Amino acid sequence: MAVSDAVPPGWAEADASPDRPKPLHAPDPYGTPPYGEPGPWAPAPPVQHPATGTPAQGTPVPQGTTVPQGPPAQAAPLPQPPATPGPVPLPQPPAAPIPAPLASPAPPAAGAPWQNYDPWAAPGPLQQTGAAVESTTQRRKRTKKALVLGALVLALVSGGVGGGVGAYLERNGGLGDVELPQADAEAQGRAPDSVAGIAARALPSVVTLHVRGTDAEGTGTGFVLDTQGHILTNNHVVEPAGTGGQISVSFSGGETAKATVVGRDSGYDLAVVRVTGVSGLKPLPLGNSDNVRVGDPVVAIGAPFDLANTVTSGIISAKERPITAGGEGASGSDVSYVDALQTDAPINPGNSGGPLLDSKARVIGINSAIRSADSGSGTDGGQAGSIGLGFAIPVNQAKRVAEELINTGKATHPVIGVTLDMDYTGDGARVGVKGNDGGSPVTSGGPGDKAGIQSGDVITEVDGQRVHSGEELIVKTRAHRPGDHLELTLKRDGAEKKVTLVLGSAGGS
Repeated sequence: MAVSDAVPPGWAEADASPDRPKPLHAPDPYGTPPYGEPGPWAPAPPVQHPATGTPAQGTPVPQGTTVPQGPPAQAAPLPQPPATPGPVPLPQPPAAPIPAPLASPAPPAAGAPWQNYDPWAAPGPLQQTGAAVESTTQRRKRTKKALVLGALVLALVSGGVGGGVGAYLERNGGLGDVELPQADAEAQGRAPDSVAGIAARALPSVVTLHVRGTDAEGTGTGFVLDTQGHILTNNHVVEPAGTGGQISVSFSGGETAKATVVGRDSGYDLAVVRVTGVSGLKPLPLGNSDNVRVGDPVVAIGAPFDLANTVTSGIISAKERPITAGGEGASGSDVSYVDALQTDAPINPGNSGGPLLDSKARVIGINSAIRSADSGSGTDGGQAGSIGLGFAIPVNQAKRVAEELINTGKATHPVIGVTLDMDYTGDGARVGVKGNDGGSPVTSGGPGDKAGIQSGDVITEVDGQRVHSGEELIVKTRAHRPGDHLELTLKRDGAEKKVTLVLGSAGGS
């Protein structure tokens, strides 16, 4: 049987039945859902705020009423027409219930924290741009961050500017007058055993001598021996004055005075002069040269190249160095023989006659000679200078000679009483074949004669110390006083022999 497009007769009959509910409107040919169901143009149901005791349908529930729990109520099914033969009616969806009017929400119950949050509450105040207005705490935090950032930027900029300005000032100098840094004033005193301490104590006793003679002049150094005005120096310093020259003495404080020669000896290269009319003289203490050891520190004071009050320092390089100096005269009588102290303290022309001091500012030697690599014969005509080889007369020998010069005007020389062959080139000192007067080389009745020394004997040792030449034998002899006993080792006809003699005395020049 064909299905007819017309309304089924049963349907019309059902609609016409007074006992059945009547549809609100005729069926929609376009399939629009019944009223109450969402559709393409249906408005959204109104938003309602949940509140305590308000069911989902919006019906208020009185306080203290318990809402029954159970399955949601089902809508009553629509009545169906009686089963009759004919076309089957199309099923209709159930009509949605019309929501009940919304009730005013009840206030939240006290003591329910979860009810303090209201997701539907109105937002806070807005700015004109639509952004939320910051709270006081947020504004303070933002201000603090801005201040910190500003301070950091300011520090970086200041550091860069300061560094640039500093670099500019370093390269180009300051903006004002230049003032250089300097150490503060310090105490003037120095340790007594330091070079400065030794110099401070010794300088008032050291003098500079200016000597002028008929044919020559020169400069040297000396030091005060006593309060009577006696000054010790080298013979070669005062020698240019001769018998009619002038000697001027300058003290470290600037005072000057005239001096006269008391006595001098070319064999020892020592001389004593005296000043008068000078008060406040400070004698320089004398040490003991026998106590000196190699390596001891020393200080030399003098006037090298006429530079007064010059202080140099060094050590004792060696002891008992046999040296000879002078010998520029025709007769060679001005040769000096010194058993010297060797020092590396710089000594130059003008230092002659000055003191060589130990660590206690005591005189242990008189600076007398230097060894120089330059003979001074260059085209500039300059004098030879120090190369660290200076020689000083031991103070023990100088003391004896100075006392004799002050007391008698002359110095005595210890002698063996033999004439030496100064041309002998072998090892040792050989007694000559004849004397200076053409007689016997051994003085009759002299110390050598009494000891049994004979012509041709070769003396090789003095008191156990080797001698290699006639000059060394004279130096070793001059280091003693007249009357001292010497033990000599000599060779005669290939045999070695020891003899003992007592030194004699001879007047000096």
